[in-house]
Amino acid sequence: MNELFDLSGKVALVTGGTHGIGMAIAKTLGQAGAKICVNDLSEEKLAQAKEEYKAAGIDAFTVKFDVTNEEDVDRGITAIENAVGSIDILVNNAGIIKRVPILDMPVADYKQVIDVDLVAPLIVAKRVAPKMIEKRFGKIINMCSMMSVYGRNSVSAYASAKGGLKLLTANMCCEWAKYNLQINGIGPGYIATSQTAPIREGGHPFNDLVMMRTPAARWGEPEDIGNAALFLASKAADFVNGHVLYVDGGILANFGYVKGENDI
Repeated sequence: MNELFDLSGKVALVTGGTHGIGMAIAKTLGQAGAKICVNDLSEEKLAQAKEEYKAAGIDAFTVKFDVTNEEDVDRGITAIENAVGSIDILVNNAGIIKRVPILDMPVADYKQVIDVDLVAPLIVAKRVAPKMIEKRFGKIINMCSMMSVYGRNSVSAYASAKGGLKLLTANMCCEWAKYNLQINGIGPGYIATSQTAPIREGGHPFNDLVMMRTPAARWGEPEDIGNAALFLASKAADFVNGHVLYVDGGILANFGYVKGENDI
C-alpha cells in the first residue's frame, strides 16, 4: 500500500510554493519522497521558504521566475532540469485574487488576474508537458477553486479564471491522457492560512458564514489540500483524469447547510 503513495525519485514543481497552501502541498509531496522545486517572484520569500523546508527535512530547489512570462518560465524550468531533473509532477499553484465589484474593476486588473490564474498554468504546462509525453509519465495538478463552479460578489476575474482553468484541465486531459499523463485539479474550500486569519478571528461575519454553511463545521487546513495533491500525484490516481477534486468540507454539496438547523 505504501508503494502507491511513494514519490521517491520524482521531481515536483510547485509554483508559488513559498507559503500557504503551496508550501503545504510541497511539504507533503516532499515527505513522500519527491524532489521539491518551488518558484516565486521574490528572492526574499524564496530564501525564507528554503529555510522552512530545510527545517522540515526537505532540501528544496528554489528558483525565481515569472509564471506569466514564457521566456522566464523556460529559463526557470531549464534551471530545474539542469540542477534536479526533468519535472514529473507539476502543481500550478501560483495565483492572485482582486476583490473588486465588476463596475469598479479596471480592465487591466481583470486581465492581470486572468494572466496569473489561467494563462500562466497553460504556459508552465506547455513547457513541461513535452518531456512528460516523451517519458510517458506525468502528473499535472491545477489549483482550481469552488469558484470554478459558482460565482460570488466582487470576485469576477478570479471566478472567470478558475472556471476557465477547470475546462483547461479537461482539455489537457483530452489531449495528453493517451501519453499516460494525468491532469487533474483541486478545488479548495475555505482554508485556514495566514491570508485568511483576519477573517477567521474576532467574530468576523465571514467566519460565521463559513462555519454555518460548511457541513464539516470547520475551516480546512493546508494539509488537507496537501493530502489531496499527494493522492493525485501518486500511482493511486493513475486512472483519475480530467477531474477536479473539491476539498471543501462539503460546502459545494450543500451550500444551504446551516449548523444546528440541519443537525437531526
